[in-house]
Amino acid sequence: MTDRLSPSRPHTEAPALAMPVGGIGTGGFAVNADGSLRQWQLQGMPNHLGALPGTGFWLRVTQVEPPLNVISMVQGTPVPDPQASLTTDGFVPEWMTAAAESFSTFDSAAFRGTYPVAEVELTDPRHPVEVRMRVLNPMAPRDVEFSSIPTGMFEFTLTNTGSIGVHGTLAGSLLNAIGWDGITPIADSTPGLGGNVNRLRRGRGWSRVVMDNPSLDESDRLAGQLVLAADDETAAVLTRCSGLEHLDAFLRSRAGNDGRSRLALAPTIGDPQLNAPQGGSGPSPQGRSWLGVVGVPFALAPGASRTIRFSMSWHLPNRFVDIEQFGAPHPEWGASTFYLGNAYGRRYLDALDVQATVERRWDELVERTLRWTGTLTGSSLDAQEVEHLAAQAAYVRSPTCFIGADGRFYGYEGSLGDSTWMWSGVFGGSCPLNCTHVWQYEAALAGLWPSLERNMRDTEFDVMQAADGSIPHRLRVPTYLHQMTDEFIGGPEEPALDGMLATILKSLRDVQRGAGSEWLERRWPQLVRLYTHIREKWDADGDGVLRGIQPSTHDIDLAGVNPFMGTLWLAALRAYEELARRVGDTDAAAEAAERFRSGSAGYDELLFDGTHYIQVLDEGDPEDFQWRTGVLSDQVIGQWWAHQLGLGPILPPEHVRSALRHVVASNLRHGFADFAHPYRVYADTADDVGLLMCTWPEGGRPEVPTRYADEVWTGIEWQVAAHCFFEGLEEEGRAVLEGLWDRHDGRHRNPYNEIECGDHYARAMAGWTLLQARSGVRVDEGTGELHVGAEGRWPWVSAAGYGTVTVGEQVEVDVVEGDCPFTVVRAE
Repeated sequence: MTDRLSPSRPHTEAPALAMPVGGIGTGGFAVNADGSLRQWQLQGMPNHLGALPGTGFWLRVTQVEPPLNVISMVQGTPVPDPQASLTTDGFVPEWMTAAAESFSTFDSAAFRGTYPVAEVELTDPRHPVEVRMRVLNPMAPRDVEFSSIPTGMFEFTLTNTGSIGVHGTLAGSLLNAIGWDGITPIADSTPGLGGNVNRLRRGRGWSRVVMDNPSLDESDRLAGQLVLAADDETAAVLTRCSGLEHLDAFLRSRAGNDGRSRLALAPTIGDPQLNAPQGGSGPSPQGRSWLGVVGVPFALAPGASRTIRFSMSWHLPNRFVDIEQFGAPHPEWGASTFYLGNAYGRRYLDALDVQATVERRWDELVERTLRWTGTLTGSSLDAQEVEHLAAQAAYVRSPTCFIGADGRFYGYEGSLGDSTWMWSGVFGGSCPLNCTHVWQYEAALAGLWPSLERNMRDTEFDVMQAADGSIPHRLRVPTYLHQMTDEFIGGPEEPALDGMLATILKSLRDVQRGAGSEWLERRWPQLVRLYTHIREKWDADGDGVLRGIQPSTHDIDLAGVNPFMGTLWLAALRAYEELARRVGDTDAAAEAAERFRSGSAGYDELLFDGTHYIQVLDEGDPEDFQWRTGVLSDQVIGQWWAHQLGLGPILPPEHVRSALRHVVASNLRHGFADFAHPYRVYADTADDVGLLMCTWPEGGRPEVPTRYADEVWTGIEWQVAAHCFFEGLEEEGRAVLEGLWDRHDGRHRNPYNEIECGDHYARAMAGWTLLQARSGVRVDEGTGELHVGAEGRWPWVSAAGYGTVTVGEQVEVDVVEGDCPFTVVRAE
């Protein structure tokens, strides 16, 4: 159980730290810095308040002489919610607070983690047993199925640090939540619960409690199965536990003479110990459910250790549309409930099938996961960079994203929560679905699972694209429903231009990440239609400068000549030119190249004011929600994209660097205690440092400024910081990152959850570009090249494989998994 993880965080100093545990599209839960399990979202229903009362781990430590008997929850004392604005990662369920008072907790808990691996070390002066808990869900770059297993894997290493032998029981408990809607707080009488059945299954070295609810039809959206298991075939099992008092009696009843020998002849006995509390019988009463409990006995001589494995696996295959969708109402759909399904439900028959995979492949699942975290921790990235870059994968594997039974990858903007109650409530997915303008920023999906990123392009071209070539910025599901090609969409009303430009940019990225020439040839006519639509609607005069109303990710229409949309357009022109060359369309490449040359000169001449790029409105343009001479943090976003794709400068480099310096100097605010927040609050303390979206340091703020000007979006912070590193502005980039990371250090905000319009917000995945910006490593599988830059040892990931590349006098490439069929190209 060794792996170089992030620095230790005492749980009392990181009450908002909660690492998600779950695969791509599987739902899951979170492990808090104190070791507790929270945020139960197994159905994929986003709900950070989701709690399964009685679920967790419990330790009884006993000693013969001198007598000792201590029963504890295997976690630190819950720390009250830190009350950070618009986030609930520090929320402590009521049942957990009450249980901590009844059972006691460990005096000290220290968290270390490199996503998806969490370790919590627990100690207590009342007894000599130190507990080290490791929790993970299997993950490997490129391998979608491996990274989509619905399970949580636990390894507990118990060490006797005293001078006298001890014995006891380590127990895991899980509430049978089949039938729970994932929203209603579970109490004494909870709708959906009742008729729940738990069954014992022993064999192949494991003891298991299998949980389902036969009162539900197999096709019910809440039907499914759970399994709690431990790797001791002779463990004592309380199959149907009625609650914490029952669990306490079970733990207190444990004895050295526990009758385990009879299990060799009678494996269907749950608890072979005769002087122990009796379990419940039959299905659970209406409104209630059973806990399943598995207790593993141990005996430890002084200095001895033992590792015990537990797992919690689940199978809830019947996903349906469970969020209000955008666009016009369609009364002809009536009260239809539309099935989506979960892809993992087609790979596994039930949770027992999942559990069989976990048991059979345990060592492989752990080893491959640690190979990935070891690739990051063994690189030249510093500890903070490793922690926050590793956490980028948590967004893909949070309830923000899922894969339907049709094999399509779907992503909300985020997961509804405390940041969205004023818009859409707090349960479910935020702003469905596959929003092109928010997902314009993300790079983690493309960087880690490029086949899923390409899956999103296929949906954009095959499902979303309209007859006129445009692509609405939201997807309606199921995909056979009428799409929003002729409807006002919402946020903004008409197809977002930045989202369409991103489709061009991402198509080139897909080719560079292994899509292949056949894919590009097949998509080329659709790219031509998209490009033609943009060109004719916003650049009809052919000078390479966009004009008119430009719907954007700010949920409003931008206008005039502006650098946000303009630089994205310039980068898209270069990307389109490159795509055209790769597909052999020389005329299209030449046309785009000429339009780019004209547009680049035009934007620089019209907008660069000597320090940064401003906005110039044309006569008749709307003035509300614009920024004019203000300093927009995203003003040179297109150059950030161009660096990602190796497209070279799109504007004079010295002007771009000047603009970035001005953005950081003007918009990076130190201290928000006295800041007037007209919008949502993402930075609020006297110590917070954050990059405002737009400021007017020289005056001239419009009466109605660009929307969200006074907000701090982490996706923009990541983008600006990475761009600074691309440009060699390391001091500015570090300043932005330190503010972002300090706000998300676990004290008030979660390092595994950056929020905007919802938790685990997709825009935050712009952070993955920091890896390329720091290292200079870029893979182009279309040309078969691995580009390297800065000296050091750096991770590389491609569709073909992943590993590290060491850049010094010589360049050495190590392959961890897959292949590296690339020629190394060193930056000049």
